[in-house]
Amino acid sequence: MSGMAETAGRFDVVIAGGGITGFTLGLALKRALRGSLSVALCDPALGRPDRATGRAYAIAAGARRMYETLGVWDRVADAAEPIREMIVTDSRTDDPVRPIFLSFAGEAEEAPFAHMVEQDRLARVLRETALAEGVVPFAAPVRSWSAGSDLASVRLADGVRLDASLLAACDGAKSRLRDLAGIPLIGWSYDQSGIVATIAHERPHEGRAEEHFLPSGPFAILPLAGHRSSIVWTERSDRVEMLLSLHDDEILEEIEKRFGLHLGRISLVGRPTAHPLSLGVARRFVGDRFALVGDAAHVIHPIAGQGLNYGLRDVAALAEAVADAAGLGLDPGNAETLAAYERARRADTVAMGLVTDGLNRLFSNDLLPVRLLRDLGLGLVDRMPTLKKRFIREAAGDGALPRLMRGHAL
Repeated sequence: MSGMAETAGRFDVVIAGGGITGFTLGLALKRALRGSLSVALCDPALGRPDRATGRAYAIAAGARRMYETLGVWDRVADAAEPIREMIVTDSRTDDPVRPIFLSFAGEAEEAPFAHMVEQDRLARVLRETALAEGVVPFAAPVRSWSAGSDLASVRLADGVRLDASLLAACDGAKSRLRDLAGIPLIGWSYDQSGIVATIAHERPHEGRAEEHFLPSGPFAILPLAGHRSSIVWTERSDRVEMLLSLHDDEILEEIEKRFGLHLGRISLVGRPTAHPLSLGVARRFVGDRFALVGDAAHVIHPIAGQGLNYGLRDVAALAEAVADAAGLGLDPGNAETLAAYERARRADTVAMGLVTDGLNRLFSNDLLPVRLLRDLGLGLVDRMPTLKKRFIREAAGDGALPRLMRGHAL
């Protein structure tokens, strides 16, 4: 691209990627320091109509507190379904009975484990709120950038140039900007895909989430508003194309084998979609005036439902580091600010990636000795209330968290 591109403006932060992570970061930065930070967000999807995804996420307590602080939660709360109970089974697909080895109910009396929120609603509210707060949109992707001593020169695919103290890459698991920065992703692909669908059912779910460990991987049933649930069905990748090619009644029969009949007759709400599963953590989360955020920095197995929540922890930590630096009159994209962000997030993410990898390897097999040992372990945990409460606190996103996730403004 020619160096003669017109400069459209200088910003404190330019965000590449307009998904949930990108717009949450933009909103968090605009709500910090009384709106004094200037923020641009670049994504070609801003120039296209919304497309329904049919996906939903479990928003943990820490992320919910952040959205409350940012003024978003009230706009999605009416459609957010609280998870008040969780059960875990370990069985084969054709087993007539699925004994419950582990259950969580009373441990979450103070607050729900999490809330299920549909992606389309959350994404729309975040985009509208962020733009209303003054995030400047550009309907083009970042093509390249170069980092200087006091700013990064960011070039968009449509020829526009933006100057920024910091470029934040929120462009997803296949991050082009991560590749351009020469930052390798350390990890591996699983021979699994996650099949996602929304299911309608006759009976109420009563806010109960279910995780059925099956030989091919976990099958999760997560409660949505109304008589609906979201399923995340882990299946061997070599079977996914065949399963998705089935007619609705045939794939519904396959789902029913795993879903069960306890909620009455079930039906599909839209066609299922599949997403390859992998583990990957960037060797570095930062570069010169550059930060990786969310899936661009890490991808983990969905077995613990923490993928988006860990991306939102990135958002909260980066927004805090940038706001703290700018509040002291310092360059928000300097090396010290980015080092603080990386210290706050990389070790935590590596640990969670290893935990989810271990859980998936432990439960995604049908070896009898392994099944006996893991079922014994689940049963022991079920009889230890203190340990169960600790697991719930971890899943809810409590503990040492950035200020936004503790409900404190920046």
